[in-house]
Amino acid sequence: MFRRRSAGATDGTAQDSPGAQSPDGPADTRPRSAAEAAKGRPTPKRSVAEAKRRQPITGSSRAAAAAPRTKEEKAKARTNRAGRYEAMRRGEEWALNPRDRGRARALTRDFVDSKRRVSEYYMYILVVLLAAVFVRSPAAQAIISPVVLLLILVIVVDATLIRRSLTRLMAERLPREPTRGLTMYAVMRALQIRRFRVPAPRVHPGDKI
Repeated sequence: MFRRRSAGATDGTAQDSPGAQSPDGPADTRPRSAAEAAKGRPTPKRSVAEAKRRQPITGSSRAAAAAPRTKEEKAKARTNRAGRYEAMRRGEEWALNPRDRGRARALTRDFVDSKRRVSEYYMYILVVLLAAVFVRSPAAQAIISPVVLLLILVIVVDATLIRRSLTRLMAERLPREPTRGLTMYAVMRALQIRRFRVPAPRVHPGDKI
């Protein structure tokens, strides 16, 4: 009445496992999405894609991209820098730094350059003081501190005089120009040695502006 089931037989509801394929059939028969079919490759995971995008940019690669590639380009870049510096020294507007541009800054430079000031010799005195620090002489060490205090006092007084005269000059010549930062700009130029000022002075001491 009852037949013994074979060892490999299963009930009628059992199905072949999804992974069971014929030896000659494809390894994976699940349907591919439209994006994978269009690209011809499976879409990578999000973590893998983000890792590829986060490739560091090394300084050498930036320098190699910015540096001239040939000797001709290097020579041309050097010539351009030299030409721009000479134009800056002449005071040409296109070559000036942003802090030096404008009629107010040009008038401030002429105002400072048209007079001889004590603060102009600040750098020379500073060099002497630095040399005196290394001198092992009690007399030299004794006068350093008073000279430094006197030098600071002279600079403060000169800066006050510059501010007063410059404010009056700007009100007469350029009343509508902003004057913010002009006092510090004038004081810093007055502290520089005349021959090293950039842009170079257009007027001489004693000239009227």
